[in-house]
Amino acid sequence: MCGTELVRRAFQDALGGEPELIARAPGRVNLIGEHTDYNQGFVLPVAIDRAVWVALRRREDQRAKLYSANFSQDAEFMVDAPQKDPSRPWADYPKGVVSELRSIGYEVVGFDMAIWGNVPVGAGLSSSAAIEVAVAFGLSSLFDIPLERTEMALLCQRAENMFVGVQCGIMDQFIASLGRKGHALFLDCRDLSYRHVPLWERASVVVCNSGVKRELASSAYNERRAQCEEALRRLRKIIPGIEALRDVSPEEFEAHKHLLLEPVRRRARHVVYENERVLRSVELLEAGDLEGFGRLMYESHRSLKGDYEVSGPELDILVELASSVEGTLGARLTGAGFGGCTVNLVEQDALGDFEKFVRREYEARTGIPLEVYVCEVVEGANISPRNSL
Repeated sequence: MCGTELVRRAFQDALGGEPELIARAPGRVNLIGEHTDYNQGFVLPVAIDRAVWVALRRREDQRAKLYSANFSQDAEFMVDAPQKDPSRPWADYPKGVVSELRSIGYEVVGFDMAIWGNVPVGAGLSSSAAIEVAVAFGLSSLFDIPLERTEMALLCQRAENMFVGVQCGIMDQFIASLGRKGHALFLDCRDLSYRHVPLWERASVVVCNSGVKRELASSAYNERRAQCEEALRRLRKIIPGIEALRDVSPEEFEAHKHLLLEPVRRRARHVVYENERVLRSVELLEAGDLEGFGRLMYESHRSLKGDYEVSGPELDILVELASSVEGTLGARLTGAGFGGCTVNLVEQDALGDFEKFVRREYEARTGIPLEVYVCEVVEGANISPRNSL
């Protein structure tokens, strides 16, 4: 059964009657460019065929009634005064979107909403942005709010920053809004310029879920961001005109790295060289050099492990196992780290051997069952027309 039908049935069972519309937004995998987005750098994500669907119907009052089919929980709040509820953390994302829409002057009144998704929570595939973007697209359609896709992504980022309390960058919301089937999205996180980069036919994007969950708001994510800001403050004193770590070249970093104390030095080194890897990756993909791109994926993982220190034993095991399978071109952790998933570039004729070997050996070494997703690269957010429900 498809996600549209599942969320529709959840709406009928929990809220009664039929929804007026259903919105969908995908999860994402970042191929390369980790922890660069909040440093105004470059990223290269894809939208994947794991998504969040929301079914919506207007009400005649100021109350929002929500139901999460995944958690079998409901929640209510007044749209003019949303408040966080620690017992219903999943509801903070819709509340944050409502808060931001109203803060910029759009009229959002009461509504009923059911939510269902198959993006694994806490796996680094951006289930939070998928919820935010699906809700924002749904509410904008329901209440005739004229927001462009880029504006929608920025609004959802503010919802997560200001209401949820996670200082995420723009990448996740941007790819959920603007993904294109069969393409990666090369995004400049400073000016939001982007282009779609066609992907390959002979290799697939494969995600391995380590089974180790993490909570960004309570992890070292915000600490890493603060360390990058400290590096920027110190380097600004000697390198004129830099606004973010993305402005620091590898040569400038090597010349002035002595100004930075550890671990700030290593954090900055990762960001500086990761931006270079993204730029080289786009060139390699456009030239059809998948082997060269795969080598950069491995380099990225080593940097995330050693310099940024956001990997972990399970993620390292997954990359090691993947690298030992003939036909694996590259592997690295994806997302913020501290658990979650790896992304792998695997030749299509090696997919069976890859999944069998990595699944068996990972469980043998960790005792954790491994989930493996061979991903289709899909479109960004969309609305199911009212007349199709």
